Amino acid sequence: MAPAREALLDAALAALEHRPWSAVRMADLAATARVSRQTLYNEFGTKEGLARALARREADTYLQGVRRLLAAPAPPERNLVAVAEWTVARAATRPVLRALLTGAWDARLPAPRPARSGARPAAVPAQRLADEGPPAPGELVAATAACAGERWAAGCELAVRLALSHVVAPAVPYDRVVGTAGQCEEPESWSPMTPRITSVIETILSVETRSPRKTMP
Repeated sequence: MAPAREALLDAALAALEHRPWSAVRMADLAATARVSRQTLYNEFGTKEGLARALARREADTYLQGVRRLLAAPAPPERNLVAVAEWTVARAATRPVLRALLTGAWDARLPAPRPARSGARPAAVPAQRLADEGPPAPGELVAATAACAGERWAAGCELAVRLALSHVVAPAVPYDRVVGTAGQCEEPESWSPMTPRITSVIETILSVETRSPRKTMP
């Protein structure tokens, strides 16, 4: 990916840490990335195009990480557990990825949609791909499972879905959820999966992957 494009996407992601997407200005992003506004528009076309590109990069980077973990020299079930743990940790710090995986796009985030039908194709190949729109949660989970190959795809999907259940409802001690004043509080952070959950995943996967069945029930 071109350095200018990467710098602009990094600037957009950093801006989301401090303000909602509606308040992010293209001119500010260009200044932060030290490129001209014309370069920004040449790369993405519009702010909506930038949102689509940001979502596409988050999905692609996530899948690259999954492939790297699955290729590690370890027992397959351990690699699948690593994918689950990394999914939780990654989603904790990447709100766009969390939205891609869960479908929960809040008001602070961009809401990327495919480019409208009949629109002129983008000049930049990477943008043409992004303009197809971000994957739906089910599509991203399926793409994640496919990274494991046919033999381990069902186990990988199970691991990711268990991870997503933790992302959607992280395990938080009761006293932290209720708080000292008796009111509900948001967890301070998205904690890693507990050792017990990891053990459960390893047990299920070790049984499932020894089974001659190719698909989960």
